[in-house]
Amino acid sequence: MNNMPTVTKNLLIINALVFVVTLIPSFNITQSFGLLFFKSSDFHFYQLLTYMFVHSSKHFTHIFFNMFALWMFGRVMENVWGPRKFLFYFLFCGIGAGLCQEVVQYIHYMMDPISSLPLDTIISVRTENGVEQMTISEYLNHWSTVGASGAVYGILLAFGMSFPNERMFIFPIPVPIKAKWFVIGYAAIEVFSVWASSNDGVAHVAHLGGMLFGLLAILYWRRHPGSDMRFNANRGHEFFNNMKRKFEQRQKPSQPEMRAERGGSKESDMEYNARKQQRQAEVDAILDKIRKSGYDSLTKEEKKRLFDASQER
Repeated sequence: MNNMPTVTKNLLIINALVFVVTLIPSFNITQSFGLLFFKSSDFHFYQLLTYMFVHSSKHFTHIFFNMFALWMFGRVMENVWGPRKFLFYFLFCGIGAGLCQEVVQYIHYMMDPISSLPLDTIISVRTENGVEQMTISEYLNHWSTVGASGAVYGILLAFGMSFPNERMFIFPIPVPIKAKWFVIGYAAIEVFSVWASSNDGVAHVAHLGGMLFGLLAILYWRRHPGSDMRFNANRGHEFFNNMKRKFEQRQKPSQPEMRAERGGSKESDMEYNARKQQRQAEVDAILDKIRKSGYDSLTKEEKKRLFDASQER
């Protein structure tokens, strides 16, 4: 935990603490901080933010897999983006997922005959305690959404777009697969689940909504490289400075006097230092380009230069 990025660590802690609170029988945290349908009597706008920190106490696997994915992929993206940009992205995807879920619930509501009745109309509803009498507005309070899944799916998308060719082992698949196929596969499963599993209690549309809003954010940042400077002045400098230090350590000369050129001639220390400084300047420029536009913005020559620099001793 000490080596984990700040935002990722705090998100894990907050979600864990809130989950403990959900175990208290006398306190219905879902009703207060889960995302309710906007036409229900207990809906509040702040729930678009708070719902992603609430997980059902009846399904431990829900919070477990969400937090595992956040730990696995979130810490990578926070190191690349920096804490402020990563936090904004997490909340942006989560809020976007909630909005998508609200839209789908509204469509379902309009297709239901009760939509033509006043919200204070009393109806009979079958619940866990049997048939109960309640107003339509109270009935709509049962349309709730909880969990960080939408934001986590956005992080999965960000990882897949940032490191598309990174190979991953996914149980139970016996062979490694590239991150881009992993993300595409997950998105395809969610699209299929929207149509095939409409009553499974899982907000599949919210998952897709988180990925959609994540895609919009990433595409915007790629088209406007300087627009995210306000998130973090360092913008992951520490992450890339560690890379630079590794390059510099590998490029330390083993012979301080005279060094042989490829053609058999020798160069002085002054010539060698000048060539080394020029080479380091090229590497610094490439790393700076990665910070601004991402690794995918590099040309083939720049990628080769970066690779060659990492192999130099």
